[in-house]
Amino acid sequence: IMDLQYENDYSGIVEADRANVWHHLTQHKKFETTDPLIIIEGKGNRVWNQKGREHLDATSGGVWTVNVGYGRTQIADAVRDQLVKMNYFAGAMGTIPGAKFAERLIEKMPGMSRVYYSNSGSEANEKAYKIVRQISHNKHGGKKQKILYRSRDYHGTTIAALASGGQDQRKDQYGPFPEGFVEVPHCLEYRSQFGDVTDYGVRAANAIEDVILREGADTVGALVLEPVTAGGGVITPPAGYWERVQEICKKYEILLIIDEVVCGLGRTGTWFGYQQYGIEPDMVTMAKGVASGYAAISCTVTTEAVFDMFKDNADDPMSYFRDISTFGGCTGGPAAALENMKILEDENLLENCTQMGEYMFGKLEELAAKYPKVSGQVRGKGLFLGLELVKDVETREPLDEMLVQGIVADCMQKSAVIIGATNRSLAGFNNTLCLSPALISTKSDLDEVAAAIDGAMGRVLS
Repeated sequence: IMDLQYENDYSGIVEADRANVWHHLTQHKKFETTDPLIIIEGKGNRVWNQKGREHLDATSGGVWTVNVGYGRTQIADAVRDQLVKMNYFAGAMGTIPGAKFAERLIEKMPGMSRVYYSNSGSEANEKAYKIVRQISHNKHGGKKQKILYRSRDYHGTTIAALASGGQDQRKDQYGPFPEGFVEVPHCLEYRSQFGDVTDYGVRAANAIEDVILREGADTVGALVLEPVTAGGGVITPPAGYWERVQEICKKYEILLIIDEVVCGLGRTGTWFGYQQYGIEPDMVTMAKGVASGYAAISCTVTTEAVFDMFKDNADDPMSYFRDISTFGGCTGGPAAALENMKILEDENLLENCTQMGEYMFGKLEELAAKYPKVSGQVRGKGLFLGLELVKDVETREPLDEMLVQGIVADCMQKSAVIIGATNRSLAGFNNTLCLSPALISTKSDLDEVAAAIDGAMGRVLS
């Protein structure tokens, strides 16, 4: 790693940040004695801080976002050109990049047909929930309105999105929450609710049916799930799970919403995570990787059957989807998304993601073998990976969160490699190291990440 020498003095920026910025997910007390970190430049999968120190970013911007890497001039140029020509008009009208990207996106999603634009993953999920509730009122007398969500899943930070989240620490102190959101059990086989069984996936899915029957199938309108649980521990679904979930949803006429905010646009090695498992969703939400953070954009994508329910009674002034997202009308988002998709295709990044994901999975397994006393399970799909750390491999008692965070901090400080860990998600279970490097990553990059984790585990756990 080569640090850059900057002529600019960033002390004024640091002080402006310290005095005025409220950082996300951050306890600010430390900034009374230490400087906040300012990321001032990025190129490829490398970023530089205000002191000129280079870091290898294995988190794609901290939260699984910059799929195609930093410094993509073709995206920036496309956004700039579009903003000069037409920067914004409310979504009641159409725009050229909005129409073009919707067409391109639907090509990647057989069975889906309509794209509703907004500007964040939380908002995209809120739109899906409003669709469910309006269908309930118009088709079911308001009764089929409950939305089921899974323990350990996360669907956003707004109040309704938090209400549908299965991470207690994310929700703590932000209630009361709106009614009608009901939790179903997680599907993490490593922490099986049923003991050591051979059909865990089917049992975990059947547990959803148990909740439906308890609540009353005629009251349940939708089930929202991540294809791979992200912040709840990087949980890939067990065998048989998704097939049974699909059967249950069809049996009880429950809309299936797939939250692709993290997995979408290549993170798992396919365009969308649900495509790894043969799922047929009614709605799909996405954000982060849609434009790799070059512009704010999210999408709620539906089938034509869902869309048709909002135009079948044009004489009723309340029957259409009476929703708007102000910044869903920004043209920079779809302009960036078009170029982002082009890069994914032109550079074969889905294939690279699959290959490099398998390589990094192997590197994590090597680390688990080297540190067998603390390594619980390696999980993941594509370049979306996790290593759950434990205090006792027999009891599977989670490793103390401070030690897990110590490994993350050591990687940053000693090796200049940025990795993540489950954080403020599940009390007592924030014990999984998380990796989501850009889809451009090479074996050399991943070797560097693995070496950093190796060194950190050796130092922190010695």
